[in-house]
Amino acid sequence: MLVFGIDTCCMAATAALVDERIMVAQTVINQNKTHSQIMMPQIENMFRGAEVEPKSVDAFAAAVGPGSFTGVRIGVATAKALAQAAGKPCVAVSTLEALAHASGFFDGIIAPILDARRDQVYNALFRGGKGLERLCDDRALALEELLTELKSRDEKVLFMGDATLVFREKIQEALGDKGYFAPRVTNLNLAGSVAEIGLEKLKCGQTVSCGELVPQYVRLSQAEREKLEKEGLIKQQCY
Repeated sequence: MLVFGIDTCCMAATAALVDERIMVAQTVINQNKTHSQIMMPQIENMFRGAEVEPKSVDAFAAAVGPGSFTGVRIGVATAKALAQAAGKPCVAVSTLEALAHASGFFDGIIAPILDARRDQVYNALFRGGKGLERLCDDRALALEELLTELKSRDEKVLFMGDATLVFREKIQEALGDKGYFAPRVTNLNLAGSVAEIGLEKLKCGQTVSCGELVPQYVRLSQAEREKLEKEGLIKQQCY
């Protein structure tokens, strides 16, 4: 089985091909460029370099969020288009699970965090060591709330994701020597992890059609939230 993976939910634009033996190819650009401009040339070059035709892919996996709303849409739309053209199924993968997957060896709590602005983070908690055990759903919450929760667990915690670049000092202050940080190579979203998770889901029959692959934003966008506040459907929130 051969699975394509894509993740454009964060700073890096990344795509990969993984089969049951090896990572066949992976491309990563993490340099403040517009994903919509660089993603398709990256993918075309990757397929050409790997000497693989898109029609030979068995499933197309995409990180569906949380993350940048625009970035999530780009990755999902790209996977849908490729899957439709190839006549193959799609697989939805959590951005946070893919981040944690690359550090699944860590014997403790794994806490991927993405910057959700206004001192909030997108987060999910996993226990590592012998594969990943999910401890909670993907969520958006205040950093202070997350740190309070982690302090109460009294376990060592490994952080990764773009929010570590913003909140490293606060995390160190709160957790001291119980807080660990992933090295640069596993601190960013990698499509190889998306594809590898996608391969396991494909084996278990956990696929969707290209029409059913949709973003999972976790929370409303600012425009949607302000519209509902104006209409009185939700209370105005302070951040």
